[in-house]
Amino acid sequence: MSDFLDKEITYLPGVGPKKSEVLKKELNVTSYGDLLRCYPYRYVDRTKFYRIKEISPASMYVQIRGTILSMTTQGTGRSARVVANFSDGESVIELIWFKGVKYVMERYKPGHEFVAFGKVSEFNGRCNLVHPDMETINEALSKQTLGGVQGMYNTTEKMKNSSLTTRAMQKMVAEIFSALGTQRLVETLPDYLIQEKHLMPFHEAMLNIHFPQSQDALRLAQFRLKFEELFLIQLQMLRQRNVRRVRFAGFKFSKVGEFFNRFYSEFLPFQLTNAQKKVLKEIHADMASGKQMNRLLQGDVGSGKTLVALMTMLIALDNGYQAAMMAPTEILAQQHFESISKMLNGLDVKVALLTGSSKKKEREVVLQGIKDGTIQILIGTHALLEDPVVFQSLGCVVIDEQHRFGVEQRARLWGKSERPPHVLVMTATPIPRTLAMTIYGDLEVSVIDELPPGRKPIGTSHRFDTHRSVIYDFIKSEIAKGRQAYIVYPLIQESEKSDWANIEAGYESLKQVFPEPYYHLGMVHGKMKPEEKDAQMRLFASGATQILVATTVIEVGVNVPNASVMLIESAERFGLSQLHQLRGRVGRGADQSYCILLTSVKLSNDGRQRMEVMTRTCNGFEISEVDLKMRGPGDLEGTQQSGVALNLKITNLATDGDIIQYARDAANDVLDADPDLLSPENYLLNRYLDRVAKESVNWGVIS
Repeated sequence: MSDFLDKEITYLPGVGPKKSEVLKKELNVTSYGDLLRCYPYRYVDRTKFYRIKEISPASMYVQIRGTILSMTTQGTGRSARVVANFSDGESVIELIWFKGVKYVMERYKPGHEFVAFGKVSEFNGRCNLVHPDMETINEALSKQTLGGVQGMYNTTEKMKNSSLTTRAMQKMVAEIFSALGTQRLVETLPDYLIQEKHLMPFHEAMLNIHFPQSQDALRLAQFRLKFEELFLIQLQMLRQRNVRRVRFAGFKFSKVGEFFNRFYSEFLPFQLTNAQKKVLKEIHADMASGKQMNRLLQGDVGSGKTLVALMTMLIALDNGYQAAMMAPTEILAQQHFESISKMLNGLDVKVALLTGSSKKKEREVVLQGIKDGTIQILIGTHALLEDPVVFQSLGCVVIDEQHRFGVEQRARLWGKSERPPHVLVMTATPIPRTLAMTIYGDLEVSVIDELPPGRKPIGTSHRFDTHRSVIYDFIKSEIAKGRQAYIVYPLIQESEKSDWANIEAGYESLKQVFPEPYYHLGMVHGKMKPEEKDAQMRLFASGATQILVATTVIEVGVNVPNASVMLIESAERFGLSQLHQLRGRVGRGADQSYCILLTSVKLSNDGRQRMEVMTRTCNGFEISEVDLKMRGPGDLEGTQQSGVALNLKITNLATDGDIIQYARDAANDVLDADPDLLSPENYLLNRYLDRVAKESVNWGVIS
């Protein structure tokens, strides 16, 4: 049966070489099995018939029973179209076809009764149906007897141009089931799991996901296929985690000595929060276990992750090993170096910085110090991955803003130690629980969910751009108190050119509002060279410039405690998580700070909802949950950290959290009972993991 599903889609009746090429390019479909995994994205109820007078522009898909009164062709050549007047006996609606003019005119004749089904469009204030599906009464009624629920498939413009419509997709899937005859699709999960979890069998699930017999059958099919998708991902990640724990013995850092204890008693910049204490206990337990630590540290902006990272590295030093900290940008690496050096001032610890901008002589000194062990903590960027960087004894690696590094890049850093170093990866972007379980399912997760004492909540307000002059006056009043401000412009289009034009125009107008010599403005954007950006950031950090005009390059890792105002222009163009990250650039000092979200008066419902959420809460985890529900998980494969491909076909991470947990628990139970999946009843699972292992590089043995 696997041979059947592996058959090339070209040989499916009605496909052929041209259509198969389009399917490959647009949907990555090359086989029967691939096509079956192209699930409908939504379903419509074909049991309901609408009256034309009930239809409005807000209607989605409708089904109308009526008679064609007249048909005319309009235009010539490529601009030719067919317009039909279709009546249900009371009212008339236009049916329009822009393609297949000859076919439509020959097939659909005036005076005949049909059922028209399609998406409602509007033109000149009147509703119409463009390229409706047309069926005879008997054909339409047969759909009702089969359950009346019809799947709608994602199709691209190129597919439609090749006649690969939703209806064509339905016919192709039906051809596959027809070719099966009396055979059944082979089960993909063990029988005991199907019985235990009350899952619909695979064959029935596939049949009902494409051709639902009823709403209940559809729900059961969706649950079965979502569970399977998530269970196999969790099984893969948890198996990798278990293999790593068994195969790779980590350094046993049981000692907490002078470096850690002196720092804790004499150098702490502020009292640790209970959340920080809890996380440090989890980290120390990992490092003392003899197994390699692979832990994700989540913490909202300003929650004190850097302090926890430093204390983690001090545990490595207490046990006679070096530590490294890698950041995605030179600005962030420089700031970590400065803040950590400041916190360690007076403690006999040698810290060094290595970036792409490090001068040759500095680099040579650092490389020698790392090699001979005199440098105990190395902080840097991708430069840490270069071949000349050789550690004497690397025992701990901290990776900040880890989503900006590829898995392979981190593997190179890991390879600089005789044994796998303990790894702590950090993110200031709060991740919803469901997403963390899926993307970081093979890592242990720690969360710092409270802010250090003394931090004042950032006052966040939403203003329309008609109030711009009042806002500028407020910024002037803050500068008069000796404080500073960010003014951030969006990247309107995905191109540096538009980014440049947008911020340039803003910068020029702001120079008129905040003129020299009374005010000093700086500018940072993605088109600038790293050294230019660094120079501008240093001027702002030193207080030499009072206003920094910027794009989102300042979203992560810029720490200027004196900055008290964040003005975000065209805030409706940003996602919630990005707005939250930008807001976190202020509120880092003792003064009250403010975030002003400036938008146009015309706001979409989504835009209005984002502004409401931002002004209501400063809790990054709450914001991330709302963001996931509003935007979806985004490009998961682009942020994938575990080495497990997340090619989700049916799961919605924003709404299927309960199934994710259920699938993870099930995978844990299976591996607890049979860690190597060697029992006969787990043959299918073992074969699946073997096949996946052959098809991809296993980066799962690193964090």
